[in-house]
Amino acid sequence: MDAELLALRDVAERAARRGADVVRRGFDPAGPRAPSAEAREKGAGDYVTDVDVASERAIVELLARETPGVAVLGEEEGGARLAQGGLAWVVDPLDGTTNFVHRFPLVGVSVALVDDGKPIAGAVAAPFLEERWVASAGDGAFSVRPAKEPASLRVSTRDPDRSVVGTGFPFRHKDALPRYLRTMEAALERFEDLRRPGAASLDLAWVAAGVFDGFFELGLSPWDVAAGALLIQEAGGVVTDWSGGGDYLAGDIIAGTPGVHAAILDLAGSR
Repeated sequence: MDAELLALRDVAERAARRGADVVRRGFDPAGPRAPSAEAREKGAGDYVTDVDVASERAIVELLARETPGVAVLGEEEGGARLAQGGLAWVVDPLDGTTNFVHRFPLVGVSVALVDDGKPIAGAVAAPFLEERWVASAGDGAFSVRPAKEPASLRVSTRDPDRSVVGTGFPFRHKDALPRYLRTMEAALERFEDLRRPGAASLDLAWVAAGVFDGFFELGLSPWDVAAGALLIQEAGGVVTDWSGGGDYLAGDIIAGTPGVHAAILDLAGSR
């Protein structure tokens, strides 16, 4: 075990937990049925709320205190750009904001440390499911629940034709819809079923935990996928971009068990 990486994983977990606390406090289950006045549109169907910003500030404050000098890239307030050879925290303070403002409580908080374009430590928290998932490079991935010992994660062993695969629609990138829809149609034919919960960080954590068997999406951002990708890799899965390369932090991602990943990659390139 790498003691330094384990310590950084602990920082990521505490940061994600802190963000999740902010998200829980800001959730109003009796609130409006449409996005509230506090929700502002960054783009069509792409919201930011005061809770997103408050969660990010709480996370960044902890990271700055625990790892001074390490750059932070956050979804809402920006920060350092990811660079080759650079070390940076990548933060999604509220993944699934549309779910949040519509009172659908499947949302995540994702914190990952990226070095030279590769995640090396990270955590995903599900504020309303009382679960977190943590990983560091070479040391495995684990589920953490209150009052329980951490449980090691492994991807599933289901055959592709019996697999349930997560996905997400590229609503920010309408130009990607034809490619996405061709792949989605092929995936519906190839796999048992598809799911679209609306929070990529949770989708990826569920692949690592063997709940889902794979995941694919176009047009995401580094903060959506960095921690979840590491979870899958440490749980025995495969993560690439849509060409099979390693540039998945750019936002086009295919992930899954070795067999399901290979099947999705084939579908993405064959139509």
